[in-house]
Amino acid sequence: MAAGRAGGGEGASVTPVVIHDEAAHRFRAEVEGEQVVLDYSLGEDGTVDFHHTFTPPPLRGRGLAAVVVDAGLAWARVEGKQVTASCWYVRDHLAKERK
Repeated sequence: MAAGRAGGGEGASVTPVVIHDEAAHRFRAEVEGEQVVLDYSLGEDGTVDFHHTFTPPPLRGRGLAAVVVDAGLAWARVEGKQVTASCWYVRDHLAKERK
């Protein structure tokens, strides 16, 4: 995912670069020196369970978790993985996507 600028001037938001750390089973984005993360586990049957998200308190409310979750879901789709979500945030995100 490429970084980009939304809006302009003071207070403009920047979409962070999301890194897929396959060895750690984690998607992460660094924002203002903090890490926004999405952790997952792989099942032997080809499923991926997104089981944990974390956004540091100073970064909450900016939609950063959604950026990282979108990157994880896009990867799962490209890889043909069946997605499960034991993380409440990912479940809610998927439900909103389906509407």
